[in-house]
Formats: sequence, structure tokens, C-alpha cells
Amino acid sequence: DTYQYGLSARGLAIDTYTDGQEEFPDFTAFWFDTAKPGDTTFTVYALLDSASVTGAYKFVIHCEKSQVIMDVENHLYARKDIKQLGIAPMTSMFSCGNNERRVCDTIHPQIHDSDRLAMWRGNGEWICRPLNNPQKLQFNAYMDDNPKGFGLLQLDRDFSHYQDVMGWYNKRPSLWVEPRSKWGKGAVSLMEIPTTGETLDNVVCFWQPEKAIKAGDTLAFNYRLYWSAQPPVQSPLARVMATRTGMGGFPEGWAPGEHYPDKWARRFAIDFVGGDLKAAAPKGIEPVITLSSGEAKQIEILYVEPFNGYRIQFDWYPTSDSTAPVDMRMFLRCQGEAISETWLYQYFPPAPDKRRYVDDRIMR
Repeated sequence: DTYQYGLSARGLAIDTYTDGQEEFPDFTAFWFDTAKPGDTTFTVYALLDSASVTGAYKFVIHCEKSQVIMDVENHLYARKDIKQLGIAPMTSMFSCGNNERRVCDTIHPQIHDSDRLAMWRGNGEWICRPLNNPQKLQFNAYMDDNPKGFGLLQLDRDFSHYQDVMGWYNKRPSLWVEPRSKWGKGAVSLMEIPTTGETLDNVVCFWQPEKAIKAGDTLAFNYRLYWSAQPPVQSPLARVMATRTGMGGFPEGWAPGEHYPDKWARRFAIDFVGGDLKAAAPKGIEPVITLSSGEAKQIEILYVEPFNGYRIQFDWYPTSDSTAPVDMRMFLRCQGEAISETWLYQYFPPAPDKRRYVDDRIMR
């Protein structure tokens, strides 16, 4: 129902993030089952070939009014040892959004094909990981065992949040991967590449098996791709609607006018909706925040009537001069039970000499 070309799916990813050069396999031949007039399901067979691997694929494509579903079956043969094999790879674009404003000097509030990586882990945990446009390339691997699903999603469908009558980013589809067999141990891998605009696909995501791939190995994977506005499944718990960042170090509602805060901090606001938030509120909602470095202070829990949800807000204060990425993790708890999906985020602190507020007003 989007009629938009957004993110892309690929047949296979090889050595996307290694000390060698990435390899891009080609589909070299296609066969189509003859379709009858009025058919909405189509079957395609394909051969994949590259220096390191060869493979046979079968695609059963279901064209529905509100979504396209692709059943994918592949059989792979490794010609060489492969350092990094990516199954069900996808590429997307994230230039700027609510949480990343560094390169958003245009008339558009947000520019992205996808706003988050979503994961439904093998243990049942739901994870929301907002995307970034980092200043230097970042690669993260989220370990799992028999994942239930993952994908790059575009859940913000409000035109006013993009103001784009050419790209129509509010109509871009989401892509969800559903394994149809046991994939075992491995990792959902995410690579984010710096970009200054919207013409470069700078986000790559795939499943990487834990077991090393050796020459002569044969592998087979079955999975389903859902191309749609919303993923086919979602957490029954409270879900992350949006992530926002900005200047911290002051009481909410009292943004400094006379002077900036004496101590530099970065504010994070994460909006949660759905689940049993309203029922949990009288019993007490507890944000459980974990940081790889720094401290979380000024933690607030705010009910936001316009979207009937809760905003969890905290200020991050550095405890060292390090500019290494800060891994942030948060979920909501009530009486010892998790009541939300898990929010993951990666923040890139500025250099120590940039941790200050600059007053450039001309008062004369």
C-alpha cells in the first residue's frame, strides 16, 4: 500500500565488515513459472554465483493489497573459506531523524528509509534499536540463538515529520525477516556508514551464523520477507515510538534563556506506547537503564496525553574524556516484571573541548 521503493533486499552478503574487500554475488540466471491471468502469487528460481560461493534460490512471491510476502529458500555451496557470511541481507538509508540531527540542514525534519532495527530474539525479548548516521563507520553484532525475526522498519508514517513531496519517506515500506527453520547461533549484524545525504544506502543488516564457513560446506536457509508498512508481528508489551536527543543539564520546561547550564550533558527522551502502561502506572513504572560509560541523572517519567503514552527522559553525563561510543540500554519494569520492549542506543560523545555550550548571541 506504499507504492514506494525504499530499502532493498539482497541474495547474500560476503565479507561486509572484515579486513578484506567485500564480495557482491550476482544472480546470473532466472526462471519463472508461467502465471495465469489474475494470479497474485508468482514463483521464481535463480542461480547465484561469486568467487566464494554458488547457490540456488527459490522465491514464492505473494502480491497482496497491503503487502508483498516473499518465501525464500536457498541452497549454498562454499567454494572458499568465508570470514563473514550474511543471510537475508538488506540495505537502507538513514540520514537524519529525531535522534540524529547532525546533517539535517535542509527543510526536511527527517530523511530516512528506515528508522530502526527491530529484533524478536530467540528468548522472546523484543528489541528496538534506533538507527544512526555516525561520523565514522560502526558495526554492531547482536548475538542470538534461533531468532524469531528481525528487520529494518519505517514506523513513523506521518508526512509532517518529513515534509517531503519528492521522496515521500512517510510511505516507505518496512522489511521484516521471519526464519522458517532453526538458524542456530549467530548474530543480527548492523553496519552504519556515515553519509551527508539521502542518495547513499548507508545501513546494512543481515544474519551472520556463528559457525565458520569452510570451503566445501553446504548450507540451506528458509525465510520469509514481509514488505509492508507495519511488520506482521509486534511486541505485546509497550513499544518504543520515538527517540529524541538534545541539550541536557536543566529542568524540563526551563530551557535556559539567560545562560546555559554550567555542566554539559546530553538529554535523551524515549517515548513508549501500548502494552499495559496505563495499568502499570498506579503501581509504579521503573526505567531500568544500563550504560557502558557515563552516568544517567535527572531521570523523569512523564505521561504524554497527545499520544497516550509515557516519555522516559534522562541526562547523560560523561565520567571520562573518552569519545568511544556509549552503549545504552533501557526497558520499563513494574513490580519486577518487564512491561516494555528493550531500547538499545549507541551515542557518540563529542571530544572534551566540544562539551560546552556556545552562546553566540549579539546583545547590543
